[in-house]
Amino acid sequence: MYDVSTRKRAIALVEQGRSLNSVSRETGISRAAIRSWQTRLEPLPRMAAPFPDPPSDRAAYSYLLGLYLGDGCISHHPRGPGHYLRIACADAWPGLIDACEAAIRAISPAHTAHRVQAVGYVSVVGYYPHWPHLFPQHGPGKKHERRIALEPWQQAIVHEHPWEFIRGLIHSDGCRITNWTEKTIDGVRKRYEYPRYFFSNLSGDIVRLFTDTLDHVGVEWKMANPRNVSIARRAAVALMDTHVGPKY
Repeated sequence: MYDVSTRKRAIALVEQGRSLNSVSRETGISRAAIRSWQTRLEPLPRMAAPFPDPPSDRAAYSYLLGLYLGDGCISHHPRGPGHYLRIACADAWPGLIDACEAAIRAISPAHTAHRVQAVGYVSVVGYYPHWPHLFPQHGPGKKHERRIALEPWQQAIVHEHPWEFIRGLIHSDGCRITNWTEKTIDGVRKRYEYPRYFFSNLSGDIVRLFTDTLDHVGVEWKMANPRNVSIARRAAVALMDTHVGPKY
């Protein structure tokens, strides 16, 4: 069964003049279902699924939310009422893959997750009918082409567990690197190294969620360009190293 928000998004595409075939291909929803929603949008009472409570493991959810906003997607089960949450994790970071799987298991009521190997990365996958309720940012199209905002209950969790949210965003779309420069002092050429963090995302909304949370925990940052955030000051990097650290 599709929730009402999914139905509304599909009907909105049709009302833009799109054909049923086009909307069906983009959303993965059958033409028959979309056609029936043009007559009746609300599901029948006997079909309505209960709205889940916010996750009890709020720290794990905050981390998983960061991963989802960076490298996650939700898709409908082709033959059932449920949904799949998929987080893409590069093979280079096995510790990140383990942490992602642990977070999905912590949030899913069935406490299950599995991995699907692809070329250069692993998709960590969890099945649950209510993923779109837990991640209401889900919708048709790319995240950077639509508005992304947190619901009040999500913002409350991020406020309680800001470092987990920051860690999830860095693990998905960020990195810790070491820059270096050379200086001549008293005739001797010396090499100096200094670490910094970067975060990059095409969505201005997601970048703002990241920088707002950095402000909340007192980490200084600056925009390297419209989609890249740089954290380079020594005190700020030290805070990030304490609470986030490099990928592993």
